[in-house]
Amino acid sequence: MRGEVLHYDEEQGFGFITGADGNGYSFRYEDLRRDMVAKGARVEFQPNGDRASNILPVDGQPADPASGPAPAPMAARPMAPRPAAMRASADSAPAATTHFGRDAGNVATEPTGLWGYFWRALREDYLNFSGRARRKEFWGFCLFWTIGFIVLAVAGLVVDLGVSDLASNGEPFVMLSLVVLFTVLTILPWIALLARRLHDIGMTGWLAILCFIPSLGWLVTVVFGLIPTQAGANRWGPAPAGVDG
Repeated sequence: MRGEVLHYDEEQGFGFITGADGNGYSFRYEDLRRDMVAKGARVEFQPNGDRASNILPVDGQPADPASGPAPAPMAARPMAPRPAAMRASADSAPAATTHFGRDAGNVATEPTGLWGYFWRALREDYLNFSGRARRKEFWGFCLFWTIGFIVLAVAGLVVDLGVSDLASNGEPFVMLSLVVLFTVLTILPWIALLARRLHDIGMTGWLAILCFIPSLGWLVTVVFGLIPTQAGANRWGPAPAGVDG
């Protein structure tokens, strides 16, 4: 079919044609069989619904309703350069960020809640003395460790009082057994967490020894837990996932 170009925007790569049948057709840059057409140009095209394709300028020939179907498509020609707007759109697409090591695939999946940090410290990071731990991870472990300690102590004391299972010297045997066992099972992940917290603030993990100094250890622990995360990566790894600190 033949028609006339009503509009063509070279920057955006689209335009409109009015056909010899009186209908309007839209087209895009890739529908052109030559690099460009001008407004008012006579063209031949193949209609496809309201879309025109295989558009070829017909110089000096008027649009004729009685003209036969468009000629068979010519052999494929090399792709011409894309319009400027299309190139800018492709060039401005953001590049995908690649993560390596432990951070690969885990940035969005690692738990960042208080309970999630506590549970991960007991399972995945039980003996993990490498890497970094932010303040939220540190205090999340402290919170749920304290809750667990209190719950076991109360439960053990209730059992001792309920069955009169007190030693001759009056000590609650079940309560002491539970809290001692709980402390023994959690001491290693606690030390590992201290080491990672120290790494996060740019210090060696060996300084965790200071937390076990009688009378002063608790104060040192609080200070280590309050120091903000060191910005960016350091010698112990990248900054922890989640909110700063």
